[in-house]
Amino acid sequence: MNQSLLSKGLGRRKEAVAQVFLTTGTGKMLVNDRDWVEYFKRESDRIMINQPLEQTGNMGKFDINVKVKGGGSSGQAGAVKLAIARALILLQPESKTTLKKFGLVTRDSRMKERKKFGRKGARKRFQWTKR
Repeated sequence: MNQSLLSKGLGRRKEAVAQVFLTTGTGKMLVNDRDWVEYFKRESDRIMINQPLEQTGNMGKFDINVKVKGGGSSGQAGAVKLAIARALILLQPESKTTLKKFGLVTRDSRMKERKKFGRKGARKRFQWTKR
């Protein structure tokens, strides 16, 4: 990166962890050194990622470089969304109220429930037979 780093943010969702680096630019976004449209195939994931930028009116103002690992595509998209929101708050503290109003600052704490011993999964049990 030859541009100066403006802000960075960290986001987590399920098992995914995303690091976002904001620099001044034209709105280019790279995810793991690939174009973000190529990386996130689902339209719903792309819409989710753009939410913080749209709500604060920053579409096309920053170049975004993302490093994301772990989890699946929707978990990674949620992690990127939170990381972008946190990076924007560091850059523009006045945007926190707007982002909070749309629920973009809150970390989604829902995780996969662990498998319990003596059971088939987290909640499923083996079939009971009387005879």
